[in-house]
Amino acid sequence: MAEGGEEPSSENLRIIVQSNPPQSQLDELGIKSWPKWGCSPGKYKLKFNAKQTCYLLRGRVKVYPKNSEGEVVEFGAGDLVVIPKGLSCTWDVSIAVDKYYKFDPPPSSS
Repeated sequence: MAEGGEEPSSENLRIIVQSNPPQSQLDELGIKSWPKWGCSPGKYKLKFNAKQTCYLLRGRVKVYPKNSEGEVVEFGAGDLVVIPKGLSCTWDVSIAVDKYYKFDPPPSSS
């Protein structure tokens, strides 16, 4: 796939939120071995250059995708969230966030 140029279709840039996944799923993913990240309440403009999976230990976030038709996604403590590669958005953090996260490795080029 070529770099630069076209933006991916917003149809493919959906955030997936799974509330309160079972502990067995979290263990299988190995989230406790993932890096941790946190932020204070505030607004943050972010661009995800790789797919990110994260598990929120605490916090509350509303995500406003750039160029979206008002489709706001909200998640918080206890949610497992998958953020697609290529998403530009604003995170409106109402309660300070602590999360485990993992970026998917880029596909190997042949």
